[in-house]
Amino acid sequence: MLTGGLDVHREQITFDWVDHATGELARGRITPATRERFRSWLQELPSREGAFALEGCTGWRFVVEALQEAGFEAHLSEPADSAALRGRKRRAKNDRVDARHQRELLEQGRLPASWIPPAHIADLRQTMRLRKALAEIRTHWQQRMHAVLFHLGLAKPEGGLLTRSSRAYLERLDAPSACRQVISVGLRQIDQVQQELALIDRWRRAYARSQPGCRALIAKHYGVSWVTGATILAELGDARRFRNRRAIVRHTGLDITVYASDSKRAAGKLSGQGPETLRWALYEAAKCHARRGAPHHRLYQQVKARQGGKRAALSVARQLAREIRHNLIALGDRALAPIDSPPELTLA
Repeated sequence: MLTGGLDVHREQITFDWVDHATGELARGRITPATRERFRSWLQELPSREGAFALEGCTGWRFVVEALQEAGFEAHLSEPADSAALRGRKRRAKNDRVDARHQRELLEQGRLPASWIPPAHIADLRQTMRLRKALAEIRTHWQQRMHAVLFHLGLAKPEGGLLTRSSRAYLERLDAPSACRQVISVGLRQIDQVQQELALIDRWRRAYARSQPGCRALIAKHYGVSWVTGATILAELGDARRFRNRRAIVRHTGLDITVYASDSKRAAGKLSGQGPETLRWALYEAAKCHARRGAPHHRLYQQVKARQGGKRAALSVARQLAREIRHNLIALGDRALAPIDSPPELTLA
């Protein structure tokens, strides 16, 4: 039986495995780091039984899928927790050291496991992250155009830059050609992004209406809509793997970390170690509780009075994460159930 560790990079995969039946130990690199080359390497191994561990960084998906196809157990590890278990560095870190570290943690039963999502959840996660990236591009171009207007000493159009009246104002703007070029390019880029977002939003709305977990999030949690429901489900995954309420808050990266030494204590900050898209979705849902009649409006107002609106939204976001964990656990396997007839994601 084999036990091994893998360190995945864009150009190569470094491996370190041991055959417990024969005592054979092997180290090396697999190049190029492609699915086909990795599959052929798996066929060359002396055994088809065993387990491999790798960090849950970019590139893990095709490695895990190839391992499972070949009959091996695949284990993902949390990168930050794995690094912490290495302890203080006494020598230079390299790919071979990382691969051996993964193997040793797996052998010792100390590997900080990371959840491996099923294919349909991994695809949903990819689409949700794409949407957030497109929205950030749209915001970037709006900010760039605002900067040009301010540089010229002109007031911002009322209602934003994307209304019909604002576009007409920008088209007849008396400004240097370089400034008009920025505005013209910005509007074209935003129009293209808007088309892509419309396709994704149409697909996501249909998906959220059909998937049991998304429907439950939208129905039971104030502020969670079809916009954020699918994002939360994709990034959170199987809520049953979180031991308690603290564990899920820590996963979101909304927990407060404090550095203290002797009599010195630094101000607390968000750990920010969880998925950025998950924090964004929870924060957007939490801001809705500023409205009167919202379930956590009182909590929002209490924190806002002491520390401001941003801290208030973060406090509500943590509470939402705890409640979402409870409701997804109650759904059981249905929470992540695939849709029988999923909507087709139209490509532009």
